[in-house]
Amino acid sequence: MANVKVYNIEGKEVGSIELNDAVFGVEVNEHLMHMAVVSQLANKRQGTQSAKTRSEVSGGGRKPWRQKGTGHARQGSTRSPQWKGGGVVFAPKPRDYSFKMNKKEKALAIKSALTSRVVADKIKVVDGFNFEEVKTKKMVSVLGNLNVKKALVVLDQKDNNVILSARNIPSVRTALFNTINVYDIVKYDTLVITKDAVAQIEEVYA
Repeated sequence: MANVKVYNIEGKEVGSIELNDAVFGVEVNEHLMHMAVVSQLANKRQGTQSAKTRSEVSGGGRKPWRQKGTGHARQGSTRSPQWKGGGVVFAPKPRDYSFKMNKKEKALAIKSALTSRVVADKIKVVDGFNFEEVKTKKMVSVLGNLNVKKALVVLDQKDNNVILSARNIPSVRTALFNTINVYDIVKYDTLVITKDAVAQIEEVYA
């Protein structure tokens, strides 16, 4: 089992914690991580793009000139794709881009992402966030104490003071232990996670 240090919000080491290898020490499956990221981004797409094909453009029923004898190339309609105002060849149509992954695949992808953070030494475990008020400056100070810039902050329970304090920092995102996803874990350089959130994640995915 990996042993990582536990810090307080002042950035001082206050202990250590053993990470469960069943969650934070699996063999990293890059293929499933890639699938999870593609799936999440694809599921966000609206899929509403639409353009008209030749059959849907109005007009163009009359042949613009006779077939032979004009010196022009033969034309059957002014709504052919090569004409201005004509239809679009293979025009995009509304479609659903989303696709699903199996539960076991999703779970392994998340465990792979968590493991990759541990292997890269990009995980910071804190004993807790004790914010008495909403203060962005305090969150910036905490991250500075932990020597972290771009971070995903994972909480064990909803704490509006912490969430609102981090909301205006462009390089920081907060999430609850049960809403983490591969895309966010990989996107942000460092995983800042509370000690209780580690226990709850291990309980869910172990």
